[in-house]
Amino acid sequence: MTVEITPIHGIGEIAAGDDLAEVFLAALETAGFALEDGDVLVVTHKAVSKAENAVVRFDGDEELRHQVIAEEAVSVLRRRGDLAITETPHGFICANAGVDRSNMPEGWLALLPRDPDRSAHRLRTKIEQATDAEIAVVITDTFGRPWRRGLTDVAIGVSGMPALLDHRGTTDTFGKTLTVTEVALVDEVAAAADLVMGKATGVPLAVVRGVEFPVGEGRATDLVRPPGEDMFR
Repeated sequence: MTVEITPIHGIGEIAAGDDLAEVFLAALETAGFALEDGDVLVVTHKAVSKAENAVVRFDGDEELRHQVIAEEAVSVLRRRGDLAITETPHGFICANAGVDRSNMPEGWLALLPRDPDRSAHRLRTKIEQATDAEIAVVITDTFGRPWRRGLTDVAIGVSGMPALLDHRGTTDTFGKTLTVTEVALVDEVAAAADLVMGKATGVPLAVVRGVEFPVGEGRATDLVRPPGEDMFR
């Protein structure tokens, strides 16, 4: 299997009310990139949040930022200095409820989309209707990870592919039955796409081609570990 990851340049700044499908289709046409069945469009959540107006005015007042974080979180699990580890209404455990000022115009904070899975589905549906290609869409954000340093992109919204690949009951190369192996497929796709999108390049869209996945629908919330299975909270 060969996987190709292509960044789509020239998209520019997204504004509230923009039709992301039209914006992305225009950029793909300008780039001379024709979508094929099985392609995965990977989209940064900032593009979705801006288009859906999930943003807040910010004048530099840190008290206001903390208030926004508190409003966006359903619970605060840990605090250290200026950092709050929170649970969002989606069930995600992340820093500061996903409230972020990076890659935003001066004077604005980005919030997480209200329903990233639904946003991914709408975007996928419009692009499939325009191109006749059967694709998947993954919306990403940057999360830290317990017990490991550094950040990586993960999926917070998905449409057109399973979020998890369940290998339980299959066998490994030595014939041993796998009992706990579930692969976070959409997180792997998100992290791979970030290799060409970067954190400060202004590229909100990439196409990942060559990923093999079974037919089916998943949700990014499928990746959220139920509290009863959480050994670390």
